[in-house]
Order: sequence, then C-alpha cells, then structure tokens
Amino acid sequence: MPAFAERPRPLTRRTFLSASVGAATLAALAACTPVTPALISPTSAAIAAAEKARRRTGRATTVALDAQPSQLDFAGRIANTWTFGSTPAPVIRARAGDTIQAHVSNRLPTSTSVHWHGIALRNDMDGVPPLTQSPIAAGDAFQYDFTAEHPGTYWFHPHVGVQIDRGLYGALIIDDPREPLSYDQEWIVILDDWLDGLTATPDQVLNDLSKGMGSMGMDGMLMRMGNMLMGTNSALLGGDTGDVFYPLYLINGRPAADPETFTSKPGSKIRIRFINAGADTAFRVALSGHTLTITHTDGYPVQHREVDSVLIGMGERYDVIVTAGDGVFPLVASAEGKDAAAYAVLRTGGGVAPAPLKTLPELNSTRVGIAGDLIADDAVQLKSRTIDRTVRMSLSGSMNSYKWAINGRRYNPDRPLQDALPIRQGERVRLEFVNDTTMWHPMHLHGHTYQHPGRGPRKDTSIVLPGKTLRVDFDADNPGLWLSHCHNIYHGESGMMAVLAYQK
Repeated sequence: MPAFAERPRPLTRRTFLSASVGAATLAALAACTPVTPALISPTSAAIAAAEKARRRTGRATTVALDAQPSQLDFAGRIANTWTFGSTPAPVIRARAGDTIQAHVSNRLPTSTSVHWHGIALRNDMDGVPPLTQSPIAAGDAFQYDFTAEHPGTYWFHPHVGVQIDRGLYGALIIDDPREPLSYDQEWIVILDDWLDGLTATPDQVLNDLSKGMGSMGMDGMLMRMGNMLMGTNSALLGGDTGDVFYPLYLINGRPAADPETFTSKPGSKIRIRFINAGADTAFRVALSGHTLTITHTDGYPVQHREVDSVLIGMGERYDVIVTAGDGVFPLVASAEGKDAAAYAVLRTGGGVAPAPLKTLPELNSTRVGIAGDLIADDAVQLKSRTIDRTVRMSLSGSMNSYKWAINGRRYNPDRPLQDALPIRQGERVRLEFVNDTTMWHPMHLHGHTYQHPGRGPRKDTSIVLPGKTLRVDFDADNPGLWLSHCHNIYHGESGMMAVLAYQK
C-alpha cells in the first residue's frame, strides 16, 4: 500500500478541520505579534515532502485503538478509568520504515488524541490539539497514518489535558531489521504511578495543585495532604522529586500485591525495554542480584555501560540486557524520593517470591545509569557542523504558586503560536534548557531527536536538574510545528510548554 503522503486525502469533515486548525493557529500568531514570520502549517506541502523522503518499506501495520471508559481491578481495588481496552494497551509492533495506520475511535465523554512519543513522524500526525490537529471529539474517530523510520522503543499516549495520568497508553516498538544485539528473550516493562478512580481523578489533582502548594512540606518531612505529596527528596534529582500522592505504582498495569511475573531459564540473555509512563514520578529500577547493561536510551543505541540500576524520568525509555540467574528475583522500580515502589518478579527456578519490596542493595549502589554518563553509539553520532541557531528555553515557576512557564510565558493552548520559537529547515539547532526553578524537569521535544554534549546519547526526553542548564543539538530536518514541554504532566499543563515553529 502506498505511503500516506503519496495519496490524496478526501475532503471529509475531519480533514477539513485538520486543515482549518493549521490556518487558525497561524492566524493567531499573526494577530498577536507586530512582525510575523511565515510559518509552515501541519498540512503544508513541506510536510508531505518530508514524509515522502523517509526510508520506507512499503509495508503497513494496521491497528485499532478504542478509547473507552473501563474498570480495572488492582488486586481487589477497583478503579473506574479510561483505557484503550486494557492498561497498558496491546503492544503495537512494526519494522523500521513501515507505515503505521492506527484507527482511533473515541468512546470517551470528552475529546482526546494520540501522540506517538519519540517518533520523528509527519507533523499532522503528532496528535497535539489544537497545534497539529483538531481533537478527536467524543463519538468521533481519526486515522493516524505515518512512516516510522527509526527503530527503537517508543510509546503512545493522549495529548489532551492530563489524560496521560489515566490508563490510555501503550508501547510502540519499531524493530531493526539489522538488529545487532543478540538475546534470547525480550520484556517490555512499563512503569506507572496510579491514582485515577482510587483517590481522585487527574483533573481533580490539577485543580488542587493550581491553587498552589505554599510552603507546605518544605522542612523535608515526607507528608501527604489530600492529593498532594510534600517533602519528597532525591540527591540524584537535586531535591524535590514530585508533587502528587499516588496510592499505587504499577509495572505493566499490575500493583505489587498482584505482581507481573517474568519466566526465563538460567543463563538466558534478556532484553528489557523500560518505559516510564508516569505523570509525576521518576523511577530508579534494579533487578536483584543482576547487573544491567544499558544498550539504548529513547530508542537510540549507546556504547554499552554496566550499572546496578537505571534512573528513568517521565517519558524516557532505556533498553538493557541482563543475563538471568538461577532462582526467583525481585524487580523493583523505586519511586524516586517518594518512599514507595512498583514491583515484579523474575522466575528462572524454584523458590518462593519475596514479599513486595521498596528497595534493594542495587538501588543503593552508586552505579546508577543516567543519561549524562552515556556515549552515543558511533552509528548515531551527529555529524560535526556549525551551530546555525541557538534556541533558549528558560524554565521558571515554583510549587508555591504552581504556575510554570518557558521564557517567562505560560503556554496558552487557545493561542499556541503566540510565543513560538522560530527555526528553519536545514539548520543545526542548539537547544538550551535553562532550569531556573528548584525542581527537576523531564523535557521532551516532539518530532526530533537531539544529542547530549560531549558525544552524549541521542534522546528526545531528558532530565534537567534544578539550577542547571542542558545544551543539546539537533538537525532541523522535520518541518512543522513541534511542541517542547515538561513531561511532568502537571507542570506541562500548568504552563511549561512552548512551540518550535519552522519558518517557510
């Protein structure tokens, strides 16, 4: 079947709305700035040209996602939530260069969308209303159709409000037909913090946070006040780690009281693809009695590095290889700074699984895998060239008022381009994340991967520590309007988002 960019789209109500949203957002920018650069809209010819130029196989992977109200049973605790039929959704899998055709039906009581996190895809399929498409209204449907050119570990989730903190997510794995790794088994491990339908809804949490946290919990004592958690602390993350109380932490949708059990044989080499789908929690992950060899982060290979644990911010992904021992071993994902954990089990032999744990010796080791210690594999190093443009994103805000911003402006979804940051196709862009806050932020860039300094890893989501600046470089090779934001969903929805906009 020919790729999406090669066939005309019928002018249905949906495609009309998609075209209209591009014109509307550009008009909004023109209305609020005295001198407006002409910007590429998500439905422009440049988008189709970029899609046509991608390396493609001609094969198509077709899936159906049905967003719907659901009831989940967490070891006897019943939660009413929203899912794509299960949490996580069934894994979507394709080979590099395949076309993904995902038909999304919306049976929710409100609008939604799907964002394909980490994929460098065509702009009008990025799933960010109203920037790249109209939202999928309740009772309506939309077909996402794009080429997934680069192999790796990715995932999908909504990009409407705080819906990501419900059960609407799943893994998207793009296999490498020339996979250089050798292993016997593969696990996909999705980490999540959960409250929906148990203590509150995400919208209730956002409403509580928007009133401000004042100076509560600033004495360093961990304490809960309603839906808020105060006094979290982590040396790795530079202090406060999160704002939200979660009654459960999950691995593949299962709580510690009903853990996921992975079975293998002693000596087997296992590839684990870790995905942090949480909304407010970084996880430090370890497998008792095992060393982890980091092979990839955010889909891109790195020079292999042995560690005892891996720190994973919201939206980040890490692939590791482990060689299974003989016995029963706990897999623990510690909720960094929150005195809680998600829990699963590796079983390769007889024995009784230990009771759920919150820590392991490996979690207290100094051999923690973080992005700043990794080096990109030679095959994915960016070629050396002059920086054409530097884009600065100053991150500001505080827990006291709970108003977060980039470059002093809170993102307004009704006028998404009013503070857009212009770039041009073909440029080498240096992106500076300047964290002027006292809290860490997992910053995500849509539609691109960048490289950390000093031949560091290729990524699309990175931890920026409080009071620090992270400078990353990327090639502007995917035209469109692209969101960059904090992947703490409550920070993002409270204003810490901005748009990188390609000029014509």
